[in-house]
Amino acid sequence: MNLPYKWLNDYVKIDKDPKTYAARMTMTGSKIEGWESAADAIENVVWGKILSIEKHPDADKLVICQVDVGAKQVQIVTGAKNLKVGDVVPACLDGAKLPGGVVIKKTNMRGVESNGMLCSFAELGLTHNDLPYADPNGILVYQNEGEEAVLGESVTKALGLDDTVFEFEITPNRPDCLSIIGLARETAASFELPLNLPNPPAREEKGEIKNLLKVTIEDADLCPRYCAAMAKNIKIAPSPKWMRDRLREAGVRPINNIVDITNFVMLEYGQPMHAFDYRCIAEDAIIVRRAHAGEKTTTLDGVERQLDENMLLITDPTKPVGIAGVMGGLNSEITENTQMIVFESATFQGPSIRVTSRKLGLRTEASGRYEKGLDCENTMPALMRACQLVEELGAGEIITGVIDAYPEKKQVRQLPLEPEKICRFLGAQISEEDMVRYLRDLQFTVEGRTITVPSWRDDVETMADIAEEVARIYGYDKIEPTLFAGTTTQGGLTPYQQFERDLSGACMAAGYNEVISLSFLSPKAFDKLRLPEDSPLRMATVISNPLGEDQSLMRTTPLPAMLEICARNYNRRVPAGRFFELSKIYLPQVKDGKADLNTLPDERPQLVMGLYGNGDFFTLKGALEAIFQQLSIHHIEFVPCTDDPSYHPGRTAAIMAGEQKIGTVGQAHPLVMREYGLGSETYLCQVDLPSLFGLVDRRKEYKPLPKFPAVTRDLALLCGEKLPVLALEKAIRQAAGDPLEHLELFDVYQGEQVETGKKSVAFSLALRSPDHTLTDKESDEVMQRVLDALEKECGALIRR
Repeated sequence: MNLPYKWLNDYVKIDKDPKTYAARMTMTGSKIEGWESAADAIENVVWGKILSIEKHPDADKLVICQVDVGAKQVQIVTGAKNLKVGDVVPACLDGAKLPGGVVIKKTNMRGVESNGMLCSFAELGLTHNDLPYADPNGILVYQNEGEEAVLGESVTKALGLDDTVFEFEITPNRPDCLSIIGLARETAASFELPLNLPNPPAREEKGEIKNLLKVTIEDADLCPRYCAAMAKNIKIAPSPKWMRDRLREAGVRPINNIVDITNFVMLEYGQPMHAFDYRCIAEDAIIVRRAHAGEKTTTLDGVERQLDENMLLITDPTKPVGIAGVMGGLNSEITENTQMIVFESATFQGPSIRVTSRKLGLRTEASGRYEKGLDCENTMPALMRACQLVEELGAGEIITGVIDAYPEKKQVRQLPLEPEKICRFLGAQISEEDMVRYLRDLQFTVEGRTITVPSWRDDVETMADIAEEVARIYGYDKIEPTLFAGTTTQGGLTPYQQFERDLSGACMAAGYNEVISLSFLSPKAFDKLRLPEDSPLRMATVISNPLGEDQSLMRTTPLPAMLEICARNYNRRVPAGRFFELSKIYLPQVKDGKADLNTLPDERPQLVMGLYGNGDFFTLKGALEAIFQQLSIHHIEFVPCTDDPSYHPGRTAAIMAGEQKIGTVGQAHPLVMREYGLGSETYLCQVDLPSLFGLVDRRKEYKPLPKFPAVTRDLALLCGEKLPVLALEKAIRQAAGDPLEHLELFDVYQGEQVETGKKSVAFSLALRSPDHTLTDKESDEVMQRVLDALEKECGALIRR
């Protein structure tokens, strides 16, 4: 919605700079997107008077004009044919700027100096509708229409281009603000200024119009109110300059006095209006009804429209004369020969108008207002204003009487004033006296503690709405922010939610991509995983209404979904893939050896990871160790596992926390990979998250940097080839005790230098004392304890 500042001042006398006005209006709920003035694009263009006109010596189509621009006289060469001595015209001096970024400079035209340019209305950003007296093919010759053109002064004031226009963003709940009067009300309340609205004289319903026109509403559910007035002896002519200026500034093109009156009232009151040529209304009757099946009509834009039975029409007994709330019909258009007109001011159901507009692909200023829901009580005042303007402009004579078809009068809404409750609701102390003042400034009627809501404020329905009206005028910036009353609870993640988030981040940091799969499972998946018939994982919860057999069970293992994801990527020629998912399995309650369907299953969160193409068992095991370390989970061991039928028996380990098994990691069994169409070695792991969460060490210990140097020793051992390295690590850590700061495996070797059935395992040890530098003797004692323990517990000897 565009609001010209001068038009606003017709109703509210306000003297604020644009920035101050915009800031206050935005704070009170009427958001201003920006503002502009046509004068900003025009610089150094002044009024000049033609003193003489001489023919150019070297150009038949050019003339040399001497122009009085107030303080000086300038010479300008032009090719215009409509000038004569004494004409007052816009003169662009050297360095002048015009709309569109055009800059005028002093130049030489065929040997004659030209110190500027004389311009037309189009070059000033105007149209022939704005200045109907102007020659459309020549220079603008100014005619005084109430604003004198002073020589040497900028042309913007006399042409009405010096106004500031504000652009408002109107929310759908405030259709009343799609009008100059609505924004004037908001302005007056925001700045506590008096409001001076137009007050056209009322007209009685009885009169001559009753003998000339009859209005019938057949579908009152779509048309709550229809008002009509008539005028005779119509004189079609351009509107006066003040009206043309107001319309242009608001973004509407002036056309003629009758059309401009309807547009002016629509902008002023927010009530769309339409004018019909009375000669085109058959049998002197207007009928408001739904369209008939297959009915067609041609609108003012000359397009034939196909209608349906849900569209509301304005018709006479023989034909449609307009699509209600959208556009009038071409057959009732106002022309220069029109002698008598019918003014329509009606209220239509908003959703109906929106549906009609969308179906026809025809959106107009009127439909944009109607679809938001207009005030029934505004139709008659708008009609009276149109009649008043017809008389003021001398555009015709108003026929006595009006027609007001209003089947069911709109009910007045009343609400209680509850100051204490409003203060608690807002968290601010506002006096009852101030509340009443704010509401009355907004045109609410307050008597005692009863509030009568204005008819145009259908959005005010409850105490909360009243509180909002009070708050926005009081000032949201004055309300101090506080916590929710009655609670000190602060939002945040639970420890387990934070654990899941940290786990997800650690997996991604390790180079794995997160995936999401369905929780459903096919009965065939158990066979693909090579699960024995008596496996408890086969006792799955059956879905009573599955999408299909392949999704008929709630999964008891996440492995099938991860294998399918790996297979899908492999078969699409993705050379390598690393995936993880934080999923759930559904373990049913077992009763009499069967899944109890009457009891909800146990939903166990799981971490499942998959790897193929670029890595092996140790790649996935290393990623798990890094993830556990990042989550502060210690003392996890990987123990060889050969009894899981879904995994390779020689490349699988159980993930142990003491004596508790919390997961499995290893290569998928070759037969399982074949079932899923995987031609590359695939490695999987599955970890029970609740068990893992219980192992998180939430203590944060910080140690100072060591003051004393470490002693490093390398240890190469010869042991049985089937002895787990973990057994060696345990023995070393237990024997070394506190001096052992770091232990790292760096080599495992089997070859010609090592006897059959043996392997060479090499470790790097770092020894350090927190309070002194270890001596060689102390270090040798630690290493001797380690060697004795390795020989005794593991049968491992130092490699010679």
